[in-house]
Amino acid sequence: MKAAYINYDQTQAFSKTVISYLNGDDRLDPFINERADLNGFKNLLSKKKVLADRKILVEVLREQYNGKTTAFEKVSGNIKSLANNNTFTVTTGHQLNIFTGPLFFLFKIVHAINLAKQLSAEFPDKNFVPVYWMATEDHDFAEINHTNLHGKKISWDYDAAGPTGKISTETISETVRQYAGILGISENALKLSEIVKAAYAQSTLAYATRYLVNELFGQYGLVIIDADDVRFKKQFSSIIKKDILEQNSFREINEGSEKLHKAGFESQVHAREINFFYVKENFRERLVFENQKYFVLNSDLSFSPGELEAEIDGHPERFSPNVMMRPLYQEVILPNLAYIGGGAELVYWLQLKQNFDFYEVDFPILFLRNSALIADESTEAKLKRLNLNFIDLFGDIDKLKADWVKQNSNHSLNLVDEWQELRCIFEKIKLRAYKIDSTLAPSTEAVRERLHHNIQNLEKKLVKAEKRNYSTALSQIDAIKEKLFPNGVLQERVENFGSLYVKYGDDLIGGLIKNLHPLDFKFTILY
Repeated sequence: MKAAYINYDQTQAFSKTVISYLNGDDRLDPFINERADLNGFKNLLSKKKVLADRKILVEVLREQYNGKTTAFEKVSGNIKSLANNNTFTVTTGHQLNIFTGPLFFLFKIVHAINLAKQLSAEFPDKNFVPVYWMATEDHDFAEINHTNLHGKKISWDYDAAGPTGKISTETISETVRQYAGILGISENALKLSEIVKAAYAQSTLAYATRYLVNELFGQYGLVIIDADDVRFKKQFSSIIKKDILEQNSFREINEGSEKLHKAGFESQVHAREINFFYVKENFRERLVFENQKYFVLNSDLSFSPGELEAEIDGHPERFSPNVMMRPLYQEVILPNLAYIGGGAELVYWLQLKQNFDFYEVDFPILFLRNSALIADESTEAKLKRLNLNFIDLFGDIDKLKADWVKQNSNHSLNLVDEWQELRCIFEKIKLRAYKIDSTLAPSTEAVRERLHHNIQNLEKKLVKAEKRNYSTALSQIDAIKEKLFPNGVLQERVENFGSLYVKYGDDLIGGLIKNLHPLDFKFTILY
């Protein structure tokens, strides 16, 4: 693979807050701990306060891997090293999308792997472990039950309830066959089909996802964690209790969000009075406080304050953090230094700094995950023939085609010079009218504006007429744009990695590992 790099703002696909963060905008300094660079890690390592119980962390991870999937030697070594005080993690997380979901899922994990590798080289006296946090407690099945492969949507139609990690894979076999069928029968397609079939032969969606991700990234030492474990929840139980009873995160996060807004940035999510769900088998519902009692929505369950404290003490595993509290939970049970997330994730993490400070938990260094556009040889060749480059494709398609026609036409389609001549004439007319009657000047200006509007419309008609003479080339531009930007959005947010794996096999992930740089903050174009 060849690689080219552009600034994120050139993509026109990321929010103002994200671009400001990448540019080191000092207005965001109150909402972070350290900047996302090597000096930031040096500072954080000098003061890092690890709350994680390393013994329990290693114990749980060994149990989760034992018999559930093949643990690569490098994975086993990384898990073992987590018992040592000089080992730290860099973490990314995502939902349990079937077949990994959109392509950016891979980019997140590659970023974590590469960041851990670079930190190991920079700080050789310490160990750094890349971690993928499986969002097994999430319950929004509609967000994860589909993927897009070769432009075709594949869905797992199933009436699911409760945490997605516990969903049985018994009914997914037809969806797996559909996915394998679209992959095809090439050597790479058959290899991926076998991996996918073995993954979804596991009993639950959590086990299936662990197997699939481990097969793709185990050789690089990626450690996969399922935080839905009673031993982890016990470590977090004091915060669960304090936060539900006192509603601290509601206050602190909303105050932090308001400060972010006053600094000139929009917030991403809103904290609730209670930011925990109550979980049982096939059941995950919000807790609310009304009339001095705690109610579980859509159920007959309720607790007095005393009963709730007893429930948390006896069954902490029944309390599941929402999106606002999950980051705090993560930093309590992991010796973590950095979190790698997408644009929306990065923004809502900025809202959380004040809450971390309240609970005296170290805030991690935030990274926007690597983003990339991947094109094949034929697409590159077509662009060259059209005298276009990949950067041209990030803009509006209609403007791109209009500009292309103007640049390639044998006729002058631009009326700017003619309009400048007309402006000069109208200035003379305006001056003459003013001398005769000063009240006529606005009327002259109005006539000029109408003529300018008509000139612009005429220019558009000239371009439209010329477009018909270049219909073949413009159709090719449309096809390339749709291939790399399906439905007008970045490829990475729609297309599953399977279509690219069929082309490149294991070289796909190897190419990503080689060309996605964790500290450069550039959008990558691979071709």
